[in-house]
Amino acid sequence: MVSVKGKRMGSLSVLRMLFLVVFIGWVLIWIMLPTTTYKQKWAPDLKSKLTSTYFGSQGTNLLLFTFPIMFIAALGCVYLHLEKRSQSVRTSRRLGFWKKPVVVLAPMGIVTAMELAFAAMFIALLIWSLANYLHVSFGHLHMHRKGEKVWQAKLRSISLRLGYIGNISWAFLFFPVTRGSSILPLVGLTSESSIKYHIWLGHLSMVLFSAHTVGFIVYWAITHQMAQMLEWSKTWVSNVAGEIAIVFALAIWVTSLPRVRRKMFEVFLYTHHLYILYIFFYVLHVGVGYFCMIIPGIFLFVIDRYLRLLQSRQHAKLDSARLLPCGTAELNFSKTPGLIYNPTSILFINVPSVSKLQWHPFTITSNCDMEADKLSIIVKSDGSWSQKLYKELSSSLDRLEVSVEGPYGPSSSHFLRHDLLVMVSGGSGIAPFISIIREILFRSTKQKTRVPAILLICAFRNSADLTMLELLLPISVNPTEISHDVQLQIEAYITREKGHPNIDYNAQNSTRTVWFNPDPLDSPIFASIGPNSWLWLGAIISSSFVMFLFLLGIVTRYYIYPIDHNTDEIYQFSYRCLWDIFLVCVCIFTVASIGFLWQKKENMKKIQNLQMGSSTASPKPVDRELESFPKQCLLQATNVHYGARPDLKSKSFSPSFLYILFLFVALAYIYLIYTIWI
Repeated sequence: MVSVKGKRMGSLSVLRMLFLVVFIGWVLIWIMLPTTTYKQKWAPDLKSKLTSTYFGSQGTNLLLFTFPIMFIAALGCVYLHLEKRSQSVRTSRRLGFWKKPVVVLAPMGIVTAMELAFAAMFIALLIWSLANYLHVSFGHLHMHRKGEKVWQAKLRSISLRLGYIGNISWAFLFFPVTRGSSILPLVGLTSESSIKYHIWLGHLSMVLFSAHTVGFIVYWAITHQMAQMLEWSKTWVSNVAGEIAIVFALAIWVTSLPRVRRKMFEVFLYTHHLYILYIFFYVLHVGVGYFCMIIPGIFLFVIDRYLRLLQSRQHAKLDSARLLPCGTAELNFSKTPGLIYNPTSILFINVPSVSKLQWHPFTITSNCDMEADKLSIIVKSDGSWSQKLYKELSSSLDRLEVSVEGPYGPSSSHFLRHDLLVMVSGGSGIAPFISIIREILFRSTKQKTRVPAILLICAFRNSADLTMLELLLPISVNPTEISHDVQLQIEAYITREKGHPNIDYNAQNSTRTVWFNPDPLDSPIFASIGPNSWLWLGAIISSSFVMFLFLLGIVTRYYIYPIDHNTDEIYQFSYRCLWDIFLVCVCIFTVASIGFLWQKKENMKKIQNLQMGSSTASPKPVDRELESFPKQCLLQATNVHYGARPDLKSKSFSPSFLYILFLFVALAYIYLIYTIWI
């Protein structure tokens, strides 16, 4: 008899194969699009069969370019739900090489072999498309003006085809920045790790669109058609809309350059919100046919962005803050037990009393299993925003209003498959490793569970920063809850002090906990639609897309079609684009609002039960002996080096470190021999 788990794994395999077939078919359409075969044979047949009174000429592109990705996105939510329930982490020895970093450079970041292979294939697609577009165009060169020279016609053709290639980049541009996407987890990515793809695609598309714009301006200038720059055609593309779009695009591009972004981040951030106007005028320029090619990425991004907006309108329940003498604060929020996240996840927070506009991401340090009703982040007071926050927390506050968005993070804990974890951090960069260590501490309490050994190498400016090591363990942990099987060694380096200072941890500047009295309207952080509710996200994606197709069919059949065929007028080209944009927004806002409110209603019972349990006992200050427990527990595992920096190339580490390193190398060598032999 086949077990339930076996059936579930079989279903996952079938879905993976189905996704692969659909994706390959979608890519093949992109490959065939610029060829003569598609233009002369496929396109006429598809147009005759798929052009209907309900969708018009955009029916072909809706089926070929839009539907496959929307199908994968909706059904992918079901796959991720089943995979989450199976609690299995897929590991493959054959795929191990492809997941290893092969390029570590400043402009590119950390790039694995698989990412490099996909990037090479994407560049090959762009070169292939441009070459075929030009080959077909030059073979049937069209003179748009009497007396036009061949080289002028070729210049126009090249400029137009560069715009086509830029549209291919736009088809992928918004997938990496969709934080709650179901597409990225299917290929083992997160929005944080794939943001570099958005940057690459953004630069590439801007180079292509800039060349497209300059090429047409030069063509109009040499053929004495500069009046074309002011044309807004009723039956074809609007040149004015394209010019407005490129102005917004250039503003976004210039402010996103590394030098500008690092020195004036807020200028970069606020200017980036011009993407709304950029998309609007871009669609008016290219028309509904090319809009259907890029609609999946924009559609999924708008769903994710609107759901994030709905979540950010809620006020989170902040219970307490643990203040360290080094200027670091640990914020402890209430959360529902149904909210699950993995180590190294991040949470965006907004504190209106500090800044109403600024949202900042922080690594979640708590463990959702060890602390089922609490979510913690740490904030180091390095910048102006964090310094103002620390001052507010240090004052006599009764309540602090905070809004949150997230959490976002990896879909699994892949680090647990290693035998040894070597983690190197500097200052507040220790935050992701705190979440990893807490996860290992929790896993070590389970029977028959093997956890990796831990070597933490951390550098701090002064001795006060050593108190950040107290955050490795939560306040609520008891000595009996920590397994003695965890092998933890900490090598701490104090770079700006030569010797051991005399610090009185019982003095007023020691770690202290501040408790708040939240407002009754403040709610614990609950599972938002996305990684914690894949089925809800799948229902929203599929319902909103079906609703869009239904309304688009009605508008086209009973409003646009009669004007085109029963009157002497042709329905204006730009108005069709406006209808598509309007219907996309209406369908997403309607369905996403209903789904969010419905799920929020389901979470209200859990929240009320949690609040009733917490109202029976008011929070009390934590005993100092309990507060100092993490420092005392970790003291034996910590070696402090004053006036030095970690030199990973030297052999000046302690003998215990050398022993662990030797053991790790030996195990890796044995594993390599075993792999080759097998």
